[in-house]
Amino acid sequence: MSTEIAQLYEDAEAGQYGMDVAAFTGVVGAILQKAAADRSDAEQITLLRTLHLKELVLARACATGNDAAWDEFMKRFRPALYATAVRLTQSDAEGQELAASLWTDLYGLPNREGRRVSRLESYTGRGSLEGWLRTVLAQRHIDHCRSVKREMSFEEKVEEGMYFAAPEVAAPLLPDEKIANAVKQTLASLDAEERFLLAAYFLDRKTLAAIGRQMGAHESTISRKIDRLTKQLHKKLRLQLESNGFPHRACEEIMAEIDVRDININVAATLQQEQQTQSF
Repeated sequence: MSTEIAQLYEDAEAGQYGMDVAAFTGVVGAILQKAAADRSDAEQITLLRTLHLKELVLARACATGNDAAWDEFMKRFRPALYATAVRLTQSDAEGQELAASLWTDLYGLPNREGRRVSRLESYTGRGSLEGWLRTVLAQRHIDHCRSVKREMSFEEKVEEGMYFAAPEVAAPLLPDEKIANAVKQTLASLDAEERFLLAAYFLDRKTLAAIGRQMGAHESTISRKIDRLTKQLHKKLRLQLESNGFPHRACEEIMAEIDVRDININVAATLQQEQQTQSF
């Protein structure tokens, strides 16, 4: 297995951030211990190959304070996260404050033992780093909104219409497996043409014109179909989450936080399982 780990280390280009093979082995070993301790060596290597290893290395190098890693991280993700923060808060000033609070957590602060602890240490490479960052940012925004609600005075609560509201029931923890199952069930409900459209446009990155030629339709027709399909898919997923037992409010939070592409399922395989039988 050490040979395979060494190859993964080279593929992840970990050396450019000063991470040696031993440190890399420690990082992926901890992930395997949590996710696949009971699997064979071959199965563990297969799992590691599904991870975003380059982004995992970048995140862990940032967590250790590597300057080159931080320069790359800021260049790649700062603009997108700032834009997301502004969209979440609907305010440039509040968005800047939200983003700044996240950067502090990501950079890390010393604990009682003096070791710097960064939120990036919890990134496991299972989904894209950008998707993980968006989720963390959205959760921080939700937590802030809840804390503000809790700190409101009695008079403010009355003005907000909360005086007569029924007590809020805390939503249960939302296991990733249940969300992944809802996504699988939603995608499985699509017909062959719908699967083809989603896979061709979002996974294979084909142009509308190329898809149109394959289906014998004008690209404007394909554009309308994809737009209509994505809206329908959004509604179907929400209904599937509710039918799987998630409260309505929890569904709202999931839809706001989760990037379907980052859930631990093989979206490509799910979409493409009927493509071979479909001809246009």
